[in-house]
Amino acid sequence: AIPPEGTALSATFVANTTAIRGVFQRISAQFAKMYKRKAFLYWYKGEGMDEMEFQEADKNVRDLITEYQDKQDAVVDLEDGDDE
Repeated sequence: AIPPEGTALSATFVANTTAIRGVFQRISAQFAKMYKRKAFLYWYKGEGMDEMEFQEADKNVRDLITEYQDKQDAVVDLEDGDDE
């Protein structure tokens, strides 16, 4: 990577955290409200999208939220490994 002008270094930080689950939940809730009212649906249908694609995308996001919740709830018990 090329550092910005006037700096000697450049860095990139990539992280994965279960905190992103909250963002996905908020997006899913907002989508549900708009989809219930069929807001902007005509626009996307006019561009060739099928209504089923929206339902599939919503299900995928809800599955992702569930996966992140499962990861957050997972507890690693390191002390049990010492007894063996």
